[in-house]
Amino acid sequence: MKNLKYNFGIFATIILLLNSCQDDEGTFGDIIAPSNVTISAEIVGVDASNPNGDGTGFVNFTATSNDAITYRYNFGDNTDIEVASSGEVTHRFTQTGTNTYTVTVMASGRGGITTTTSINVDVFSSFEDQEAKDFLSGGAGASKTWYWAADKTGNIGLGPNTVQADNSHTYSAWFTSNAWHADKLCMYDAEFVFTQSADGNLTFEQLTDIAYTPGDFAASIGVDGDSCHGLDVAPSLDGVKNVSFSPSSSIATIDGVDPTYRGTTITFSDNGFMSWYVNVSEIEIIEITDTTLYVRMTDSSNSDLAWYCRYQTDNPND
Repeated sequence: MKNLKYNFGIFATIILLLNSCQDDEGTFGDIIAPSNVTISAEIVGVDASNPNGDGTGFVNFTATSNDAITYRYNFGDNTDIEVASSGEVTHRFTQTGTNTYTVTVMASGRGGITTTTSINVDVFSSFEDQEAKDFLSGGAGASKTWYWAADKTGNIGLGPNTVQADNSHTYSAWFTSNAWHADKLCMYDAEFVFTQSADGNLTFEQLTDIAYTPGDFAASIGVDGDSCHGLDVAPSLDGVKNVSFSPSSSIATIDGVDPTYRGTTITFSDNGFMSWYVNVSEIEIIEITDTTLYVRMTDSSNSDLAWYCRYQTDNPND
């Protein structure tokens, strides 16, 4: 009798599980692949004199389909995949000259099943900062290693990212670090390598898994602030990233007068960054020479904050 009760209990449990699975399937619905996927491109500035655009490199894309929930774009230029729930997205191509890109859109339907289509676009970009590329890498076919300017005052700074009456939105008005700043010692061993291929493509790699998280941003992702973390917090530390350049458009670049901002923004693929981790992969150059780099970036957790970072080619730890 005891075995009979035990077996009946197992049978009842199995029936309940089967019913639960059937209920789940009923609420999930049919798995449907998107159909009739199309993608169109509007190159900004096209006219009779500029058949491939006005040189800004901007292209407006629109993807449509039946039964798609969202769209993912691969722009074919070594930049990150971008998700667009509406199917509409604007992308800037930065390779100098007129280049052909194969743009692929992946339309995702219910259940995650996808349908893919591609188009080719010919885009003209006139923006170039070969000098900055050569400063970072040492020139075509060369590599150069950079370090924090740990032995310099102002290797980290903080200021407002909104217009202030005294124009302090263009410099580190709120905080300027000392050399070898006490709560930042853990990050000063970081090393960064820029490499330029013979044909001019630039890549970046951080050789040390050091991600420093300032207080506000750290709080937004639930980790200790003003301290260093590794791959567990910032997995994008690893790997070689592609580097592209574009014109800077921040209010600081437009208004920056002391010093004069260069007007060039560096973008790292695959969520790359240079040790200072605020979840942004775009940094605008303020000043650059063969041995120094001074940049500015916003904080993804608080757009009112602007961070300033100084790097150099001399290893401060020597």
